[in-house]
Amino acid sequence: MIIAVDGPAASGKGTIARALAAHYGLPYLDTGLLYRAVGVATLRAGGDPADADAALAACGFPDSLLDDPALRDEVASRAASQASAHPAVRQALFERQRAFALQPGGAVLDGRDIGTVIAPDADAKLFVTASPEVRAARRAKDVPESYDAVLADIRARDERDSSRSAAPLRRADDADLLDTTNLGIDDAVQQAIARVEAQRSRRN
Repeated sequence: MIIAVDGPAASGKGTIARALAAHYGLPYLDTGLLYRAVGVATLRAGGDPADADAALAACGFPDSLLDDPALRDEVASRAASQASAHPAVRQALFERQRAFALQPGGAVLDGRDIGTVIAPDADAKLFVTASPEVRAARRAKDVPESYDAVLADIRARDERDSSRSAAPLRRADDADLLDTTNLGIDDAVQQAIARVEAQRSRRN
């Protein structure tokens, strides 16, 4: 079974995807980590993640980079959003993600184009979202930047992710919308499981 979980930054999609993977006993991939690795590798090579050639050159990063704590900070997050806008970068990472999705038994993947590009044939699809203000408040708890700065960054990232020419952030036509604005983690996870089960029943 393949489960695709898409949504904007700080919507809760990662937490929900990890919980679904644990619930169903499936391997999990945070595809955003791949783009964070490209962004960080670009910066460490002295390049600009907004430059397509520099970002593409960093796509051959070693797997060990995925365990680097630096990938979890806001610098990596912004670099990832810039690097992911390049069609050549997305194509370079496509096969890696697709292979993970198609492994025997299935998998759970979260990102911004899983249900539309990476696994359009997924057995269940969720699009997780929340208001920009709530997402900023969540993110601001974990970073040194002010709430206003985080909110501005989230809005800029939403615009960049939604308007890019390559695999823009959007809800797949057959994805269930899960708005976590007013939900706690436990409620959000339970709703996600219920929606996956409903989709599986419909498909069967």
